[in-house]
Amino acid sequence: MQIGPYPLPNNLFVAPMAGVTDRPFRQLCRQFGAGYAVSEMVTSRPDLQKSLKTSRRANHDGEPGPIAVQIAGTDAQMMADAARYNIDRGAQIIDINMGCPAKKVCNKWAGSALMQDEPLALDIISAVVAAAQPHGVPVTLKMRTGWCQTEKNALSIARAAEQAGVQMVTVHGRTREQGYKGEAEYETIAAVKAALRIPVVANGDVNTPEKAKAVLALTGADAVMIGRAAQGRPWIFRETAHYLATGEMLAPPLVAEVRRALLEHLQDHYGLYGEYTGVRSARKHIGWYVHSLPGAEAFRQHMNTLETADRQLAAVGNYLDGLADQMDRWPAQSSEPVLEMEL
Repeated sequence: MQIGPYPLPNNLFVAPMAGVTDRPFRQLCRQFGAGYAVSEMVTSRPDLQKSLKTSRRANHDGEPGPIAVQIAGTDAQMMADAARYNIDRGAQIIDINMGCPAKKVCNKWAGSALMQDEPLALDIISAVVAAAQPHGVPVTLKMRTGWCQTEKNALSIARAAEQAGVQMVTVHGRTREQGYKGEAEYETIAAVKAALRIPVVANGDVNTPEKAKAVLALTGADAVMIGRAAQGRPWIFRETAHYLATGEMLAPPLVAEVRRALLEHLQDHYGLYGEYTGVRSARKHIGWYVHSLPGAEAFRQHMNTLETADRQLAAVGNYLDGLADQMDRWPAQSSEPVLEMEL
C-alpha cells in the first residue's frame, strides 16, 4: 500500500474524526498497529488559521510520517491556499473533506454538501492538486456515496478526481442524508474501486477484524478505514492485522498493557491541550475504555468530578489496578460504535 511516494506498513487506516483524532490519538492508534492516520478537519478559512483549535489540529510535533492533513472549505482558492499553508507546516499529504455530514459543515456547503455541486467539487480538487504538486505532495479525497439515496454520484466524482490528479479516494458507504444511521453499503465502494486505477479505501461500519476482511473481499478495496470502533479500543488495528495475516483472532491485550497505554495517552493529551481543557476533553476517551467494564458507571461519575491531571491519572490508574486484580486480559468488547463525528 502506497500513497504517492510514501509506502505504508499496512492497509489499516484511522478515520479522521472531529474532536477525536488529534495527534495523541493518532499516535496511540499507530502504536497499536494502524498503518496510516489523517488529522482532524482543518478549516480553509484564513481568519481561523491562528485560532487555538486550528493550531492544535495542525500540531504534528513528534508525529511519524507521512503526516496527512484534512482540509475543508467551499472556495477553490481558499482551499488551495490552505493546502500550501499546511504543507509549509509539515503536511506531507493533503486530504480533501467531502465526507463530513455535520449540519454545521453542510449548511456552509462544505463537507459532503459539495457532492451536490460537482463543478464546484472538481474546481476545488483541481485547485488543491495544482497547489500541492509543485511541493511533491499527494492529494487524497474522502467522500460519501452521495448526497441522498437518489443522488449517489461517488463514482462520477471519483473518476473526475482521478483525472484531476488525486492519488487516493476513500468512500464512506453512506449518503450524507443517512448520517450514521442504518448500515453502510459497500456496492458503491466496489464500483468506485472497479473504475479507478488509484488506491480506493473502504470506510463505514468496519468494527471487527472479521468485518474488515469481509469488506476488503466484497469491495476489492486496497485498504479499510476504521473510525468509531477504535474509540476505547485502539488495539483493533493490531487485532485486525493479525486476523488478516493468519485467519485467527488475537488474544485481547493485558490489562497492564492497556493501563500503561492509556496513562501515556492521557499525559500526551494534557501536553497538547493544557491541564484545564485536557482533563475535561480526556473524559470521553476514558469513558470509551471503561464503557462495559465492572463498576464503569460509578467510576465515570466520580471521574467527571475530578479537575486536575494528577487526580484524573490517579483515578484511572487505581481503577485499572482493581480491574487487573480481577482479570489478566481486557474483556472482549462490544463492537457497538460510539457516536462521534467521522469526517
